[in-house]
Amino acid sequence: MSHKRIPKRKAAIAVGGVAALGAAALLLPQANASQDGGGGGGASTARTLKADDASDLSAQLAKLLGDAFAGSYYDSASRQLVVDVTDVSGDNNVIVQAKKAGAEVRQVDNSAAELEAAARTLRTKATIPGTAWAVDPRTNKILVTADSTVTGARWDRLESTVDGLGSGMATVKKSAGTFKTFVSGGDAIFGGGARCSLGFNVTAGDGSPAFLTAGHCGVAARQWSDAQNGAPIATVDQATFPGNGDFALVKYDDPNTQAPSDVNVGGGQSVQILRAAEATVGQQVFRMGSTTGLHDGQVLGLDATVNYPEGTVTGLIQTDVCAEPGDSGGSLFTQDGSAVGLTSGGSGDCTSGGETFFQPVTTALAATGATLGDAGAGGQQAGGDQQAGNGQQAGGDRTGGGQEAGAGAGDGSADGSGAADDQSGADASNGQASGTGQASGTGQASGTGHAGRSGRSGLTDTH
Repeated sequence: MSHKRIPKRKAAIAVGGVAALGAAALLLPQANASQDGGGGGGASTARTLKADDASDLSAQLAKLLGDAFAGSYYDSASRQLVVDVTDVSGDNNVIVQAKKAGAEVRQVDNSAAELEAAARTLRTKATIPGTAWAVDPRTNKILVTADSTVTGARWDRLESTVDGLGSGMATVKKSAGTFKTFVSGGDAIFGGGARCSLGFNVTAGDGSPAFLTAGHCGVAARQWSDAQNGAPIATVDQATFPGNGDFALVKYDDPNTQAPSDVNVGGGQSVQILRAAEATVGQQVFRMGSTTGLHDGQVLGLDATVNYPEGTVTGLIQTDVCAEPGDSGGSLFTQDGSAVGLTSGGSGDCTSGGETFFQPVTTALAATGATLGDAGAGGQQAGGDQQAGNGQQAGGDRTGGGQEAGAGAGDGSADGSGAADDQSGADASNGQASGTGQASGTGQASGTGHAGRSGRSGLTDTH
């Protein structure tokens, strides 16, 4: 594959070709959803919405309803936004306002403030490697997940903390896998012995072409190539991991690089990405990786906290989309071509399932000052209205052979987070990549963690 001077191709995905791609068939554009609820619904009838529109409506209602707003989720079956409200104190006006805006409304027990307080308690008392939590508006509780390393005294500590939150505040789920960052393998970018995936091409704040990838990749190496042992083509400008996110902005060394915003979905087909959007619980999303191909699933939680062996990462998206070695840094997107996330980590595989976590693209764009869109073309700001079409792009090769990034620094209580599927390269598991080291000539990588052991990168090659 080549990252330089690639002409943009606008070939639409044909129905017959997409059907052969399995999950890619789901990417065919849907008919526009009704935005007025139909002629007989009146002001109190919930409107049918696309997931992106539901996300926008949710943001508006969160401001409108104030403390009464307790979260929302997208009901994909009815294609409606369901809004949780509390503390209405007999004032029906809150419910009336939400219904007039087009949402389905239900009253719940736990307020947003109570759920946030519970999450803070978990952060204080149960920050244990191998645990994660996120608010699930469908149950109006915090969903706490513990991987297979959380046993004995650590499990007792987690259960005790959850019990202390009070009845009906949180549930605990046990995962058979091990939480880890996904670095290695697949059609990838290479740097410092690590293999990761390019997520989305963007335009940096200074107008130069760049791309987003996982932050744990950005702290693992400063320069990246599009071929194993190849000459560097891009340099890390900013990187955050662990801490408030898992994202990196990497600038192409050649300022004339053509970097179209496409995601390769396999079979010579691609989807053009022109918009960044917030995720919505219940929303269908797609993850593309060259190891396992195209897979879809649902968003399970927002503002998730994940305690990797390398350190705690906050503000992530939790999903049930499967992942295997070959996905780290890769693209999470929607059917209509909205960029949603960058693959961070998780557990499980595409046979047994598991949990996966993604860095929100909107947060990464805001933090780095980048815009989504073709390099040199000004890009599309996050939250724009333009919907993506489908595009054609060249796929890359699936080359193995890269080394894993260095072992993560845990607190001594984790079991090492498991071994990775390194296809042929040596395990550089003790090679530290300090998060406080210089990430580029203009900025430092944030955090103090090390590049994650046993990752899985995967390419959603956007070139």
